[in-house]
Amino acid sequence: MNEKIEVACFQIITYMSTARTHFINAIQRAKEGKYDEATELIEEGEKAFELGHDAHADLLAMDMNGEIINESDETNKFSSSGGSMLLMHAEDQLMSAESFRILAEEFIELYKRMDEK
Repeated sequence: MNEKIEVACFQIITYMSTARTHFINAIQRAKEGKYDEATELIEEGEKAFELGHDAHADLLAMDMNGEIINESDETNKFSSSGGSMLLMHAEDQLMSAESFRILAEEFIELYKRMDEK
């Protein structure tokens, strides 16, 4: 696998995992009634999400520039065995983090409404 592609995949995985962790922790703080902390965790998660999204955009640009090739050329190969599995994992992390961000925002709002009553 091309090293640039591998690095981009690992960046996506790392940043999105961090973002998801912040979003999950934000839900926990909201559950405890600590809304300021929950908001801060959402903001931290957003920063990590943006970094992961940037790495994803870089990966898409590599694809558009023909840097991701499914050929047998060993010097520039994105192998169907290792490369695509890593990319699928990176994509899964991105989608998971995005889902948790939406859920975290909804849960925080719900906990606030429950506390108002």
